[in-house]
Amino acid sequence: MPISVVIADDQEMVRTGFRMILESQDDIEVLDDVVDGEAALEAVDRLHPDVLLLDIRMPGVDGLEVTRRLTERATARPGSGHRTRVVIVTTFDLDEYVHAGLRGGASGFLLKDASPAMLVEAVRAAAVGDSLVSPAITVRLLREMTPAAGCGGPARMPSEPLTEREQDVVRALARGRTNAEIAGELYVSLSTVKSHLANVQSKLAARNRVEIAAWAWESGLASGRT
Repeated sequence: MPISVVIADDQEMVRTGFRMILESQDDIEVLDDVVDGEAALEAVDRLHPDVLLLDIRMPGVDGLEVTRRLTERATARPGSGHRTRVVIVTTFDLDEYVHAGLRGGASGFLLKDASPAMLVEAVRAAAVGDSLVSPAITVRLLREMTPAAGCGGPARMPSEPLTEREQDVVRALARGRTNAEIAGELYVSLSTVKSHLANVQSKLAARNRVEIAAWAWESGLASGRT
């Protein structure tokens, strides 16, 4: 079955562009495109898409509130079956809104000027419970979450220490590297990278790789302060 997608953005040109890109792929189907957060929530309830592409700034209910509500639903009913994954697509690469989105449970973040290939890959990653984050967002935004930046409280402690290799993988992830790029840089297999990330996710009780990247900057691991 193709990956089902709903697009939520208040700009018609953006919705049309995203639809054209995604519908050019044999494995992706766009079910609907809507103009605001309320319509996005209604479309999720009605269509149960695999992925919701979501703008941050929209009239009425914004993208952050939509993300929060969908994450609360999934947390409250962990065994209820289908879950719609959120990929936020934003104009703002250094914005407190995206900080909130990271903690709200979004599965991916892209800038609106990202390449069509990256948009497609972000949808595919989210559909299987993985994440793709624009390198510009990862490096320029998550860096603002370091202790020196004064963002929030201390980073959570892992349930057990990360191994040296797990730390290497997390540092690369926090700098926006894909799994394939991490494998190439560390001279390990793709399956080894995935295994390390699964272990780290368990140790941090993180919902996805976005939260792992956020933790890396908050704890100082990504910037070499640990």
